[in-house]
Amino acid sequence: MDEEIASAINRALFRQQAPAHIRIMNARRNGKGAITAITHQNAIAEMAMRYRVIISTAAKTVDKGVVEVEENETWERLKIHAVPLVRYMGNGTDGLQKMGQQFEAENKGVVIPTQVRWLATPRTNMERRQNGEITASSVVIVEREARWHRM
Repeated sequence: MDEEIASAINRALFRQQAPAHIRIMNARRNGKGAITAITHQNAIAEMAMRYRVIISTAAKTVDKGVVEVEENETWERLKIHAVPLVRYMGNGTDGLQKMGQQFEAENKGVVIPTQVRWLATPRTNMERRQNGEITASSVVIVEREARWHRM
């Protein structure tokens, strides 16, 4: 059925003379039952959302359970270097959880839905710290871009 939804959407977009790059390349149903679709490589979801009504109507012809079409979240991967190990690694530091909370508190609208992670393994960082090789390391933060709605 997922291939049929992508096909129905693409036919509808073609009939409405949407630019050729505004097409669905792949549609899948995830574990929660939501249908996710990937746009053509030369289009972003924001472009496809200009055709939201056409996409929604076409999807409903194949699956009556489709309720709404919306743009997916944008996630960004940030690498932060020179993170002091003494502050964020070891007993009593609250670790990287504290770093994530601080980052959210200091950056309005930023949500960090996953755990902040060391770029190297914690074991490697700890061994290199104990050997006196390093005092800081790098982390990766995956953050969900804030959505702003106009009123």
